[in-house]
Amino acid sequence: MFTLTLTKGVPDFSEGAVSFDEDGHLERGDTPTVMNPNDEFALKAALQTKIRNGGTSALMSMGPPGYKDILREGMESVYADELYLLSDREMAAADTWATAITVSVGIEHLDETPDLVFAGFKTADGETGHTGPQTCWGLEWPMITHVISLEAYPEEGVVRAKRLVEGDIEEIETVEAPMPAVIVTDPEFEPVYRRAEHRLKHRDLREETKARAESFEDHLTVWDHEELNLDPDYIGLDGSPTVVQGVDPIPKAPSEREATEIDPADEESMGELLDELGPHAAGRAEAGGD
Repeated sequence: MFTLTLTKGVPDFSEGAVSFDEDGHLERGDTPTVMNPNDEFALKAALQTKIRNGGTSALMSMGPPGYKDILREGMESVYADELYLLSDREMAAADTWATAITVSVGIEHLDETPDLVFAGFKTADGETGHTGPQTCWGLEWPMITHVISLEAYPEEGVVRAKRLVEGDIEEIETVEAPMPAVIVTDPEFEPVYRRAEHRLKHRDLREETKARAESFEDHLTVWDHEELNLDPDYIGLDGSPTVVQGVDPIPKAPSEREATEIDPADEESMGELLDELGPHAAGRAEAGGD
């Protein structure tokens, strides 16, 4: 089997890492880039598929040259064999539509058609959840979304997956689709390795990839819009129909929190503190049982 996982770099939104200008707008150049958190579930699904079915796996991203580090990180996570970066200035500032067009053409440009393409639920910086489905539209393949578990059957040419119904964790349906297909993973996805041979293969692949990741650029292919035969009018900013009416600054958390200082030697204050915390401690003891 051959699988491809789509991944993207997003600003690091952890505390202290995000940089804003005086108007409260994100300054991407001064904010570190990390792998989109939701892509990790897609990577786990791709790795599970590789371990259970064998074959090769690849990663693809569209973005600036700095995304090479995101692909290297992804290679270490999914034990990928090959990396693909779609990158040049004509692709910059693309919305999800222009991104999906570029990525779908990139997939069609591969020497081998993937059996499965994995995508994350949504990105941390866009929150639209459009890119995976729109890429699938460009490929004209079947798609299964909100996937929480799956099994591929290469001999039958199908993939069977369990998915959440409209994001409801209480309702699950089983879906079958012919391959090639696009799989959009849900954050509830958890890989399962019940057989000893799968756990051993997981270990062996991890060791193999450590060595490969050290020279990841030897396994990296970079394509610009000319190599993909893409018209600049249909990609990047020029090819993006999305119109942004306005941007609201992200509210900053208060720099200080209210706190009450208590001197451990003050018996009265310590007594009041224990009286206040006592019910919470009792609740935890009750929940924990004997």
